Amino acid sequence: MSDVRHVLVLPDRDAAEEVVEALGERFGLAEEPRIVRDALAGEDDAEDAQWLVVLRDEEGRLDPDELHTFAGEWDGWREEP
Repeated sequence: MSDVRHVLVLPDRDAAEEVVEALGERFGLAEEPRIVRDALAGEDDAEDAQWLVVLRDEEGRLDPDELHTFAGEWDGWREEP
């Protein structure tokens, strides 16, 4: 079994939390994605952070392009590994 992960980058925590909720509804995920705060290099201000939603896709059933479009609904994107 491969350890496939997708990382969605969102502009703020609210967007990340909404994405996690919507991911479950739209894609029927078995495991809740993780939200991770990622401070931008050299920035001390908490406002200058990106929020990452990390989801596992061990069965490879999630389409990367579909996830990218989905994240775009919140001004985000799917990060290429």
